[in-house]
Amino acid sequence: MRTRLVTPNCLLWLLVSVCFSLQLKAAPIIEGERSSPVQGDKGMVVTSHFLATEEALKVLQKGGNAVDAAVTAAFALAVTQPRSGNIGGGGFMLISSEQKQEVVAIDYRETAPAAASRDMFLDAEGKVDKMLSRFSHKAAGVPGTVAGLALALGQYGTLTLAETLAPAIRLAEEGFIVTPRFSNGIKQRADRLRQWPSSAAVFLKKDGGFYEPGDRFVQPDLAKTLKRIAERGPDGFYKGETAELIVAEMQRGGGLISHADLAGYQAKMRKPAAGTYRGYDIYSMSPPSSGGAHIVQILNLLESHPIGYLGHNSAATIHLMAEAMKRAYADRAEYLGDSDFVEVPLAGITSKSYAAELNKQISRNHVTPSPAIKPGKPLAFESDETTHFSVVDQYGNAVSNTYTINFSYGNHIVVEGAGFLLNNEMDDFSAKPGVPNAYGLLGGETNKIEPGKRMLSSMSPTIVKRKGKNFLVTGSPGGSRIITTTLQVIMNVIDHGLNIQAAVNAPRIHHQWLPDEIRIEQGISPDTIALLERQGHVVKQKSAMGAIQSILIDPDGRMLGAADPRRSTSSAMGF
Repeated sequence: MRTRLVTPNCLLWLLVSVCFSLQLKAAPIIEGERSSPVQGDKGMVVTSHFLATEEALKVLQKGGNAVDAAVTAAFALAVTQPRSGNIGGGGFMLISSEQKQEVVAIDYRETAPAAASRDMFLDAEGKVDKMLSRFSHKAAGVPGTVAGLALALGQYGTLTLAETLAPAIRLAEEGFIVTPRFSNGIKQRADRLRQWPSSAAVFLKKDGGFYEPGDRFVQPDLAKTLKRIAERGPDGFYKGETAELIVAEMQRGGGLISHADLAGYQAKMRKPAAGTYRGYDIYSMSPPSSGGAHIVQILNLLESHPIGYLGHNSAATIHLMAEAMKRAYADRAEYLGDSDFVEVPLAGITSKSYAAELNKQISRNHVTPSPAIKPGKPLAFESDETTHFSVVDQYGNAVSNTYTINFSYGNHIVVEGAGFLLNNEMDDFSAKPGVPNAYGLLGGETNKIEPGKRMLSSMSPTIVKRKGKNFLVTGSPGGSRIITTTLQVIMNVIDHGLNIQAAVNAPRIHHQWLPDEIRIEQGISPDTIALLERQGHVVKQKSAMGAIQSILIDPDGRMLGAADPRRSTSSAMGF
């Protein structure tokens, strides 16, 4: 029997543990909360809509691989969840192959049109016109989803594009039954959708009424668009009739996307951002996403602290997490952008030595005010509504995919005759360096608007491996909170030993440097909040963060899927 000496620090951690225990008792049950993950031995799919999950699982059951199923899910989500699932936006995909012992990243982020300019969203007084950057035709970047999915399928899939599109085409032609979430989403955004006849024609009934739960929602124009892609591949989107419809929509509303922009779009293969954490290998998205860089950076900062001992969502743990998050987001504002246009010190930001230097600034007992935190110098160490889904197959392949049209319903403008919403991703550029975007994130010169450039993103599709085997496949929507949501599921599993469903369900926290506050979900103990505030933190409870869809593969090869209850249509299915 071992004896542990009781020191003042131990008494503090004991107090924290008591508060953590109280928190667990006080935590509310999330509506529809699941306590156990879904199990499978040969394949697992977790998406934000049960119809997409069902269609992708059928692909796995018929012998298709994870990439085949992922592309099927992506197109099905474009039909069943148009507010965020998309063909009018872009995103990132990570693919891990145990047989090849490689993890690759596909970047299909939107690009700025050739006619875009640095100050295009500034008014006569030099101020950012937020309506122009978020809710106009000019807010749309050149979509990348179709090119990205086609690239993934062509390089790593076994099915044809037409085969993966078939379920989506059927769902668009025959329709599907409206859920409460679908109906409520339209009602919440009805005023903006009504501003555009093409949008009202899709999302409202002919008499202007709403689609209610139980109604059937049919999208004939979208079905035609999907058929053109099935018949002609990416050219069925970036050229021909669909391209004509997109350009005509731009001309009607003063947008910038041209035929040349569409024909010239290319998805790109990237090397993932990578690091290690307590013996696990972490792979996530590299620039133009900031997600991977800062997930690895924050994990590096926390690795030297006894997070598991301090306790899950204890005041001591949350304090250290917040201090690490602040420093990562400060670096994000200074250094991150499209690596095809700017020098991003990725190796420095993700290095253990840089984390060791930053850790010298972090005290376990004192808060560093955000204004006192400046971007570090990683160069010295160079030696909203988004949708995520995760897929694992029986062949050792895993796919983590996050894609978006930015806001829920993007810029709210449907391409007339094509049936899909345009993104408003141009707002993710720094319209004016030092001015926060819609998510409160600051940006600098590295993320200024330039023709052909990809705007900075927080999307963080992530795959964690252990001894060469896929271990955890995860990712989330949530704007600036994507990084911290994904981070916490990783920590919940590795540091705190939670099963994957508990790791997904657990209350989340977030700090992004500015504003200087810890944002928390409902479920953090009042005693924990009091300890944090006594320490000097500003704590604010706000709405739920993210909707993370995750799969864990245990040492026996059993697949455990966890759908996030924060999104009512989320679904995990395996076989």
